[in-house]
Amino acid sequence: MTIRTMIIDDEPLVRSSIMRALRFDKEIEVIYECGDGISALEAIDQKHPDLVFLDVQMPGLTGLQVIDAVDGAKLPVTIFVTAHKDYAIEAFETNAVDYILKPFGRDRLERSVARAKERLAMSPDGKYVAQLIQTLAAIQKQQQYQERLAVPVNGRILLIETKTIDWVEADRNTILLHLGESIYELRSTLSDIESRLDPRQFARIHRSTLVNISKVKEIHPWFHGHHKVILRNGKELRMSRYMSENAKRLLGCFGQ
Repeated sequence: MTIRTMIIDDEPLVRSSIMRALRFDKEIEVIYECGDGISALEAIDQKHPDLVFLDVQMPGLTGLQVIDAVDGAKLPVTIFVTAHKDYAIEAFETNAVDYILKPFGRDRLERSVARAKERLAMSPDGKYVAQLIQTLAAIQKQQQYQERLAVPVNGRILLIETKTIDWVEADRNTILLHLGESIYELRSTLSDIESRLDPRQFARIHRSTLVNISKVKEIHPWFHGHHKVILRNGKELRMSRYMSENAKRLLGCFGQ
């Protein structure tokens, strides 16, 4: 069996790495490669590949947009290629859609190809398409979280990247965004802001406090099940014992 394969990635070095690894597989025939989403969509429509290595982030159209636009009858088995862990990896695993996380080794790529071959050996049915649509829905839901917050400052609107926020504090009918030495006030509730921020990036550690997980340096046991959370800038925050699930998730980031 010859597996007609496309490699779609905007990084030439990544395409070359995949090509080098695939040359040892006599069943794989690379019929096309390109570095943008629009060319990828046109090629999939015209060449009907069996297998596609597809970058998630590309110029023109993202890999997710490419798959979303492909006619279901022409949908190839897809191995996503991504440099970002935050693209619903759990969804890929659950729905039998594979992914390769950059940088990757030959062994990892070969495992993905073996999984793709298993999929190709199955009788065609609508299950794979349904699973892929479910995966896309999960990814798109994750992408709904805001990457920037609009904050009014002296008659103008300041757009703050959420990844730069150290921690968020509830203060009566407003919240305070702490960024280093700067503090910005926003009329909202902590629950509302929490729903707009990516839960993989921010954790509720107290009824009045959200913390950016990437800004945490240390966590110290305190008393009666409480902890002290030490930020990279030296700020100390209290973690409530009532936030047990979030506490476990945060502590998990530190291998405890």
